[in-house]
Amino acid sequence: MHTTLARRGLRSALVALSAAAVLTGTAASAEAAPAKYRTHAEAAAQLKKAGITTSSSGGCTSRRKSNCTSLEQINKATVAGVVAFKKAGGCAVRVTGGTEVGHASGRYSHSNGYKVDIALNSCVNKYISKRFRYLGKRGDGALQYRSPGGNTYAREGNHWDITYYHGRV
Repeated sequence: MHTTLARRGLRSALVALSAAAVLTGTAASAEAAPAKYRTHAEAAAQLKKAGITTSSSGGCTSRRKSNCTSLEQINKATVAGVVAFKKAGGCAVRVTGGTEVGHASGRYSHSNGYKVDIALNSCVNKYISKRFRYLGKRGDGALQYRSPGGNTYAREGNHWDITYYHGRV
């Protein structure tokens, strides 16, 4: 009897929670899930705290402009990966591309929060090429490397295009 009443009570609570969610436009769940994404301000603050700079050719942060560098809706694991890379390599790191438009689409894309671009410099270049496993050339000719954590680093022209599957190097 207690079990039946408890189930009815839980069911009623879930129905009430669902109704409240519809009225307020929020997701219904018995336990709030942690957010997967960062706002631009949150990500920029976390990077700055780790000594990582950001820049854009347009001097802007809009996600809707290709000449901006936006971190809006970047995955928490991607931000954590950049920070881990900076700590592991001890190199100056400057993010030059994030979630803004103008990048290739796909599941593990910039727009889905999995990728960042960082500027080339001798320390970063040497760290990646000496510490990570060379995978060969990508279809576009970019040299690819895989970190011990399983992330992919591709040298594209004037930057490294990095795909963070995990929040580690």
